[in-house]
Amino acid sequence: MSGHIDSGRIASDRTGSDRIDSIEELRWIVPDWPAPANVRAASSLRCGGASMGDYAALNLADHVADDPVAVTANRERLQKALALPAPPIWLTQIHGVGCVDAASSTIGIEADASFTTQAGVVSAVLTADCLPVLLCDKQGLTVASVHAGWRGLAGGVIESTIAAMGEPQGLMAWLGPAIGPQQFEVGTEVRAAFVARDAATADAFISVRDGHWHADLYQLAALILKKQGVSAIYGAEWCTVSSPENFYSYRRDGVTGRMATLIWMTD
Repeated sequence: MSGHIDSGRIASDRTGSDRIDSIEELRWIVPDWPAPANVRAASSLRCGGASMGDYAALNLADHVADDPVAVTANRERLQKALALPAPPIWLTQIHGVGCVDAASSTIGIEADASFTTQAGVVSAVLTADCLPVLLCDKQGLTVASVHAGWRGLAGGVIESTIAAMGEPQGLMAWLGPAIGPQQFEVGTEVRAAFVARDAATADAFISVRDGHWHADLYQLAALILKKQGVSAIYGAEWCTVSSPENFYSYRRDGVTGRMATLIWMTD
């Protein structure tokens, strides 16, 4: 089944409309981007899992205080629904800039991004307000997923991922569900971390009161991508905070689960 949900969508000047697919209660976003036919991608919603309480229902993170049995069941359920060729290479994310080769990495390795040039290897990141970024090249030879919170973006996680991929030609990016610009209030230190590296990023911050700013993670990521030569940018449609029925949000709830954003290639 497929369809659309309006809750959580934010205004965007980018073209496209991501699709929602589902099997029974489990639902996920299918990116609307011109990826090659052998590239598959998805971003999970919180519906249709075994977790209870604050983690209901499809929590995919094993580092929160959820029942490990439920997390394992949720991961297996997602793998079956998406017909994944293998279990995802789940990372231990540390809000850093490290990117690893998923094909030669073990589950749980510390990193905030992974890439692969091998079909059948699933690159994945977990988020609940931070921005998931997917990358692929026009030839369908390499793909990557990036966990891009403000620390990672300011530190250079997108740049390090593109470098680890070998700086392939014709990269495109999809920006997945994240805290929207009307919800993400930050202090002066966050703005300063970006502006110190690139003065142009000041445009992604709107002052709301003395020493406080609304930060646009989507705009920040787009500015960084374009500086790296990536102009084909899609997504940026979803706000995690404003749609509790669809998305986990750490900023909104504190104790909460995580969604997964995944990318892989077929043979």
